[in-house]
Amino acid sequence: MNLSASSNPLAKHFRQPKLYVTLPSKGYFYPKGSLETTETGEIPVLAMTAKDELRFKTPDALLNGQSTVDVIQSCIPNIKNAWNVPSIDVDYILIAIRIATYGEKMSITTTLPNTDIERSYDVDLRILLDQISSNEYENIVSYRDWKFEIAPTNYKNFTESAMKTFEEQRILKLLDDDKMSEVEKIQRFNESFTRLTDLNIGLMARSVVAIQYQDEDPVTDPTHIAEFFDNADKDLYKAVLDHIESQRQKFKIKSLKVVTGEEERAAGAPEEFMLPIVFDRSDFFA
Repeated sequence: MNLSASSNPLAKHFRQPKLYVTLPSKGYFYPKGSLETTETGEIPVLAMTAKDELRFKTPDALLNGQSTVDVIQSCIPNIKNAWNVPSIDVDYILIAIRIATYGEKMSITTTLPNTDIERSYDVDLRILLDQISSNEYENIVSYRDWKFEIAPTNYKNFTESAMKTFEEQRILKLLDDDKMSEVEKIQRFNESFTRLTDLNIGLMARSVVAIQYQDEDPVTDPTHIAEFFDNADKDLYKAVLDHIESQRQKFKIKSLKVVTGEEERAAGAPEEFMLPIVFDRSDFFA
């Protein structure tokens, strides 16, 4: 017999929030019903369950994003539909879940540049949270007589784009096949290049939610916006794309500055180097 949490005498021992966070987006860019806000703006974060941990061991679910969505909704119940999480919140949320589950420190192992020496460095994840949350997303782009309102892409669009890009890159690698004629290779390359170009333009267009020219009424229809960028001046397109990229970089995890020791430098390592903090879902939560 299934017991609801309210009638289960063990309910009072269920996991409790380990920390409270304010999302970098401040709750903006979430469609109605996707996020349950609080009066303080802070939302609770729970530690992962054993079931959550197993979700990150399923390759297919990792690739299509389903495991990440399931874990976010499990550990942050205020997020009702994690597919709609803005991209600027995703890393912040996953770091918060990692802290709630394993603590504030994370070890990163790397090979020192120009050597075969392996070293491990502890990263304070609280600092990463502060770095990300200290930024503000600028959602207005002005270019000559144009004004564009933008929004960060959501996790669903980002994942779909990543999967399509992965597939196209896989197809391009097949061009190394010696059995394929040069004519066929060129044809396959041109087809893949066109699809990748359309994909990138389409993803950028989906980040634009409104376009206004001078005092004309803003245009918000996604189809009209996509058609506009298909036929827009390249300088205008680049201005909007550069702004979107600059906002993305704001919320990117910064590299860790590492200072090497005397023995490491004697072995060929530089005095200091920047260690990228890039985590994969499968080992970030190992």
